[in-house]
Formats: sequence, C-alpha cells, structure tokens
Amino acid sequence: MAEQVKLFKTWSTPFGLRITWALQLKGISYEAIDEDLSNKSALLLQYNPVYKKVPVLVHNGKPISESLVILEYIDETWKQNPILPEDPLERANARFWAKFSDEKLILSVWSAFTKEGKEREEAMDASLKNLKFVEEELKGKKFFGGEKIGLADIVFGWLGNLLPIFEEVSGLKLLDDRFPSLLAWTKELSELPVVKYNWPPHDKMIIKYQALYEKFHPVK
Repeated sequence: MAEQVKLFKTWSTPFGLRITWALQLKGISYEAIDEDLSNKSALLLQYNPVYKKVPVLVHNGKPISESLVILEYIDETWKQNPILPEDPLERANARFWAKFSDEKLILSVWSAFTKEGKEREEAMDASLKNLKFVEEELKGKKFFGGEKIGLADIVFGWLGNLLPIFEEVSGLKLLDDRFPSLLAWTKELSELPVVKYNWPPHDKMIIKYQALYEKFHPVK
C-alpha cells in the first residue's frame, strides 16, 4: 500500500515551510493542507489536541507535531538525502543551533518587531548579539554542516525571508554588512530550488505583517 503523507500548515508560517523543504529534499510525495488558524479544522484539532497548532505531519494516519520533532522524524523515516550528519558530535551541534534559532534568535527578533521604546532597544541589542553568534558559527562555511543543506540551515531558513519582511515593514535593520557570512549563507540558501520555489508570496507577506505591525504599534 502506498504511503500517505499529509502536512497541515499555514501559507505563511516559517515552521511549516521547514517541513515543506525537508519533504521535498527527500523527494517525498505529500498533500499540503493550509489551515485557517482563526477557524481551525476538526482534523487539526484531532491530530494535535495538545497544542492545537501547525505544523502537523500525518504519516499513514499517525500525527507528529512540533517542527523540530517532525524534521527528525522525517530524517529517521526516509534515509535518502540526510539532513542530520552521521557523526554524533556533529548531530548534537546541528540540534544545538536549531534550538538556538527557536529559543533565542527568533524570540529576540520578534520582540524587536513588536516592542517599543526601551524594550525594543533591548530586543535589538539581544538580536544583534544572537546574530553575531550565528555569524561566528558560519565563518568559512557554505552551510552550517559544510557543503550541503542540513537541519540547522532548514531551521534558520526564516532569516532568508521572514527577517527581511520584518525589516521592510518596521524600518529596522538587523542583517547587514556586519554579518558577511550570514549574508553569503542566505544567498546560497535562497538559490536552492527547494527553497527558492517555496517562499510565500512577498506582497502577501508584506500585507500580513504590516497589519500585524500596526496592531502592535497603533498610531497615537
């Protein structure tokens, strides 16, 4: 019997985009289901009753939730084109940076986008410090793991499209010539067909995040 793979996501979420990239890198056929998070489907609530959010991968009727967990499941289930290295230390390093993206960097950047005044200044400082850590890790490398895209590249992929959207909408600037290795990496990543042809529409993203920005920063 043919495998059944479904991906519940939204059109704009970077967390769902990670799973899209991983599945396509592996050459896995799947059905993409875009959710409206203001009116979540019964299926989404059935498959992820704990967090009630996307992404959710459903493989032969069995759901897997949380993007980092899903990425590792994909890599363990379909062995072709591995996104995690074989060496245990290198695997640990990839996982470390993936967690750093989600638990440090993206949170500091989100705070810079949503906060005002002193809180924004502190968030900007934290974001720049966090970006410097990533810059140092990427020095002399094409991708985090060397010559091929892997787990950390997939997880940090939001720097190639969501961060520029934040910058355009807010007028803030984070990723610039202070981070040459990061800039080179985002260019390399964005040229990969699996990445290039799956970015959400730029104009639609601007409209979404402009409205969100105005919600956090109402005109007084």
